Amino acid sequence: MTGQTSGAVARTGNNPFLRIVAAISMLAGWMSATMILSAVLITCQMIWIRFVLNGSTIWQTEAVVYLMVAATLLGLPYVQRLRGHVNVDLIPLALPRPLRKGLAVLTLSLSIAVVGVMLWYGSEFWHFAWSRGWTSDTVWAVRLWIPYLALPVGFGLFLLQLVADLVAVILDIDTPFGLEDA
Repeated sequence: MTGQTSGAVARTGNNPFLRIVAAISMLAGWMSATMILSAVLITCQMIWIRFVLNGSTIWQTEAVVYLMVAATLLGLPYVQRLRGHVNVDLIPLALPRPLRKGLAVLTLSLSIAVVGVMLWYGSEFWHFAWSRGWTSDTVWAVRLWIPYLALPVGFGLFLLQLVADLVAVILDIDTPFGLEDA
């Protein structure tokens, strides 16, 4: 079992759908990284204002929280493409290729179903915030549909990447679980 890793980037071959989804996932990863960098810079600015200039801050803490949550959600498809999520591959390693492929199709299908439900409820939650004009209970009073938009966008892009992974496995463009045959 040594020498086998599942850390390879998902393959796209010459399939245009898979290449487009890969580009979208890469863009989402860059956006996520930018949000994390922005949150760090805002935190540094907040510390400077509070402890050096002895001033008060209004929007910084809330902005950092929303940026980090959005970065987490928008980073999901990028991490899925890189196969960076937690993976226990003991069972797939023990299975022959046809059963491994069947297990990959099953797990990807179940993942698509679960993320689809999360996308549905995240979209509903975002729509409630948007249609009812919800704002945060802070001095900044941010319109909550803006940070809540990360729910349907993040889960939608994650769902798209999972569908691309399923298509790649079914079409034999990518190996199940990213594992090569021994």
